[in-house]
Amino acid sequence: MKTVRIIALRQDRKRVLEHLQDSALIHVKKSSDKAAEGFERLDTSAQLKQFERNAELTEQALKILSKIAPEKKGMLDSFRGRKEIDPDEIGRIAADSAKVIGICQKIVKLDKQRTDYAAEQVRIKTSLAQLEPWKKLDIPLNTKDTPTTAVLIGTLPKMYDDTLLSEYLAKECPGLIFEFEILYTSANMTCLTFFTPKKQREMAEKVLRTIGFSQPLNPTSRTPKVKMQRQLDKSEEIAQKDEDAKKQIEDLAKYREDICETQDYFILRSEKYKVLSELDQTKHVFVLNGYIPEEDCDKLQALCEKVASCVVEFGEADEDAPVKLKNNAFAAPAQSIVTMYSTPSHEDIDPTPLLAFFFYFFFGMMFSDAGYGLLMIIATALAIRIFKPDKKMRDNLKLFQYCGVATVLWGLIFGSIFGDAPAMFYTMFTGQPITMKELLPWPTLDTQKDALMIMIMSIGLGLVHILVGMGCKFYVCFKRKEYAKAFFDTGLWMILLVGAAVLAAGMATNQTVLMIGVGIMIAAAVGLVLTQGREKKGIFGKLIGGVASLYDVTSYVSDLLSYSRLLALGLTTGVMAQVFNMLSKLFGTSPVGILFMILIFVVGHAITIGLNALGSYVHTMRLQYVEMFSKFYEG
Repeated sequence: MKTVRIIALRQDRKRVLEHLQDSALIHVKKSSDKAAEGFERLDTSAQLKQFERNAELTEQALKILSKIAPEKKGMLDSFRGRKEIDPDEIGRIAADSAKVIGICQKIVKLDKQRTDYAAEQVRIKTSLAQLEPWKKLDIPLNTKDTPTTAVLIGTLPKMYDDTLLSEYLAKECPGLIFEFEILYTSANMTCLTFFTPKKQREMAEKVLRTIGFSQPLNPTSRTPKVKMQRQLDKSEEIAQKDEDAKKQIEDLAKYREDICETQDYFILRSEKYKVLSELDQTKHVFVLNGYIPEEDCDKLQALCEKVASCVVEFGEADEDAPVKLKNNAFAAPAQSIVTMYSTPSHEDIDPTPLLAFFFYFFFGMMFSDAGYGLLMIIATALAIRIFKPDKKMRDNLKLFQYCGVATVLWGLIFGSIFGDAPAMFYTMFTGQPITMKELLPWPTLDTQKDALMIMIMSIGLGLVHILVGMGCKFYVCFKRKEYAKAFFDTGLWMILLVGAAVLAAGMATNQTVLMIGVGIMIAAAVGLVLTQGREKKGIFGKLIGGVASLYDVTSYVSDLLSYSRLLALGLTTGVMAQVFNMLSKLFGTSPVGILFMILIFVVGHAITIGLNALGSYVHTMRLQYVEMFSKFYEG
């Protein structure tokens, strides 16, 4: 990575920035808050706010369209990636931007109306719920007293019937003359109308208050039945308005692509004006500072000379420079796995090539079926050829294509082609029983019968994986001139693990190899005891620290056992495939049986592919992040 400084005439600044933005060659360096001495800054805050508002408005409109009129896409359309805008189209998009912003404002306005309609419907629903108990009342809730009779309309907070209420009132107020009608009762409410001589109104109110009588909060001048009907009519009217607004939004969905293009346009404009506000300028020139990959320096020089009269200066990058990963075609698809974890710092090594190899390798071992791998290769190749996806989607497809190649290789090693499908079909249609090991002309491993051997192989591969990670740590420490950490903290543990591998090999071969392994392990352990407590105070503290460090061997054992998942997932894939093969042949070789066989075979293997491909991806990533990256990678 190099630093770059571009000095050009102020009148050319917009043209230069536009071409630099289109080329994507440089990363503009974040400038200080104040202009350098002798320079000034351009205030673009007003334009920035307007562009950001427009971008936010388009985002809001797109969200509304996605909710009300979702874009109809096929299952495979996601492979296309985002549409790239032709630079020649920018002028058209800019000219139409005002029209599109108007459409977005209309969409947002209609959606706000629908929100208001929904709130009004809630109010109507609440009002209807309040009026429901009173629907038998044939007089308004706010009915006034007549010249001779007091009218009390209200509720009691518990259930009463005619007898219970009459007995209570007669007992509590013997002189009260009254008549009432209960309109509605429930477990916690009684609605009633109460009539009494006007001169006894206070007496009636007093006795009714003792049992919690209260009048309606919003009495109306119409009968509840009329009021409810009006509310229902209003609800229907609002529902129709809401449907009309929804239909208008659906009609505006045809502008979705224009809105997306306009959103990108305003985002680009805001980024451009943000850079403009950070440029150091005089009356005649401006200065732009940034970073550029070393291999792009000549391209930038040629571009600047073509666009305007510029002075371009390159220099050595500092520690704040951004990181751009550069890998060959084999490793590049795995860059997304690295960046998902963390982009490497300047002091790290780029782990992508190592990760790519082990990712493909372990994925293939877990998925381990040549038929499935071949399907992955064909499917990803067709997706790349037909849909012509953008770079990000293309890299993802290439990642799975390489995983498919590894899956084919491991499937051939394990003798699995859609499980034992070739042997099953041979036996079904010839009547001669045969196994995959007999059918294939090369020696194979059976994940069920050779499980112990595959387990040992998985642990051995895990040891190699961990040692590679530790080797990277050794290299990084050595590069930083941290020699003690390189040799004592990493090198001795690597020797100990190698000694353990030699010891294990000796247990399976001869005593001499075993003793060599024991010797290597003892030497490494002594080295660890003598060096791991070197930062402690006093000889006793150093010795205790060294001895305690040996406990870390349990962590390495745990890491190694994690690689047993290579066997577990490979075994799962093979067994599931064989089970579905067994089910598919249950109906025999009659025409109906063959029909069922095809159906079960296709559906069963589709389920196996879906479940085990996902499991292989997740567990492979876990081995990279937890087992290898933890040994050296900081990011």
